[in-house]
Amino acid sequence: MSTNPGSGLPETGKGGGARAVSRPWWLGLAVIALGGVCLYGSTSLAQSARYSSIGPGLFVTIAGGGLVILGVMLLVQIARGEQFEPQDAEDAAGDLKANPVALGTALAAVLLPIFTIETLGLPITAMLSFTLVARSFSSRKPLLDLVYGAILGTAAWFLFSGLGLQLGAFLPMAGF
Repeated sequence: MSTNPGSGLPETGKGGGARAVSRPWWLGLAVIALGGVCLYGSTSLAQSARYSSIGPGLFVTIAGGGLVILGVMLLVQIARGEQFEPQDAEDAAGDLKANPVALGTALAAVLLPIFTIETLGLPITAMLSFTLVARSFSSRKPLLDLVYGAILGTAAWFLFSGLGLQLGAFLPMAGF
């Protein structure tokens, strides 16, 4: 079995005839399936609200529809024989392995709000999550990251409260 030059995909064929390149059909189908999950989930959300014409279900429906459309477009590209090659973006090196410590730190930042937002409030939770994400990107200034996270978390709390969305107390442990 040989490989298709430039794509790294194996070619199959017999007797030197036309060769068919293996194609990642599963990728397009997976994108369509994700869109279907979003569309199914949006059926339980309100498409509009009493106080505004836009409800939470509208955004999920748009995202799900967009994923289905992109999945179909991807399947069309695969059917046409489009070659998918990795692209070097900025200064990223595709041959480097993931740093497990950085990945674990970013995962902790994502999971932290599940456990702390009700007891610590949005500003402190955002501050801690921001600091963990900055650390996973090799930041060496944790005090400055804490300050930035506190500013962003506080601004988000006041902006959401100004829109009428209740995010709980500002600092639940302190009684605010």
